Amino acid sequence: MVDVGDKAVTSRTAVAESLVVMSSAALEQVIAGNNKKGDVFATARIAGIQAAKRTADLIPLCHTLLLSSVKVTLEVLPERHAVRIECRVRTSGQTGVEMEALTGASLAALTVYDMCKAVDKGIRIENTALVVKTGGASGEWHRQEASDI
Repeated sequence: MVDVGDKAVTSRTAVAESLVVMSSAALEQVIAGNNKKGDVFATARIAGIQAAKRTADLIPLCHTLLLSSVKVTLEVLPERHAVRIECRVRTSGQTGVEMEALTGASLAALTVYDMCKAVDKGIRIENTALVVKTGGASGEWHRQEASDI
């Protein structure tokens, strides 16, 4: 594991996103709130938050971080038959939270898949990517190309 002991403690933020593309029937079920497993958005939000908090347990060599905030938002994109997921993570520490944001977005997307697979096994998880990173020695970073999401 990388030694971050000499790094300055700074406020750090990372935002990652993912897209879950599904059939119109599966998306209609999500919108209507009548999924047999329950509230897709609430469950995916909780899964994303829990995943971000447990990233060090899931990804080898990640530092255990005290997160000050994890926010997972889900948005229906009806024209694309998709759900866009954003995971925003904050901490004050010696290392960044990019992996926590990516893990949160990924697990929220997998949860949407799990809850909707009975209607559509062909669901795709696409474009999982880091969008913004702030803080630390490298400063602020934004994805250069326009988001596909």
